[in-house]
Amino acid sequence: MQHGFRRGNSCLSNLLVFLDKVFLSIDKGENIDVIYLDFAKAFDKVPHRRLLAKVEGHGIQDKVLRWISSWLSDRSQRVCINGEQSSWRDVWSGVPQGSVLGPVLFLMYINDIDLGITNWILKFADDTKIFGKVTDQASRDTLQEDLTKLYNWSQDWQMDFNVDKCKVMHIGRNNPEYEYSMNNSVSLTGSAARKRLGNYDYE
Repeated sequence: MQHGFRRGNSCLSNLLVFLDKVFLSIDKGENIDVIYLDFAKAFDKVPHRRLLAKVEGHGIQDKVLRWISSWLSDRSQRVCINGEQSSWRDVWSGVPQGSVLGPVLFLMYINDIDLGITNWILKFADDTKIFGKVTDQASRDTLQEDLTKLYNWSQDWQMDFNVDKCKVMHIGRNNPEYEYSMNNSVSLTGSAARKRLGNYDYE
């Protein structure tokens, strides 16, 4: 389901898969709810020790694993603004951006986020959307359960979602516009896109 940083995949392939599933459902008169998720500072948040555990879990061991560990270790950074510089700070998380290996390590870290998910899920690097047919309260609850699983994954692996940027899009002429929440408390806001897609006359 990952279309980012992979040969033969792109934001276009991600969009085509998404539209194919959505419009097939719309043509049948079905409703779709889409939940867009956003990681907070995704590439900067990846904890190094947990990342190395996942790298090893992918079968990378011995010298290569030690090389990756060495590449991530003993990094520091500072901020420079208008000639003024902050003090140096050790870097304990994140994958180096602008590198070849950084995006690959990030994909390995979030690769298992969709395990156990019932509904459709698509990823482009750190951008994730989960969506499914919504016919009744039970199907809505299934989508909410998947959302809860994703939230629990984010907590277990220290990759928080930016809840303010997580949105819901309701698609379909008679979409009941169910509400969804994260952490059993924060309600995700909806999108007016439903009115544009849901009222379109399909033949």
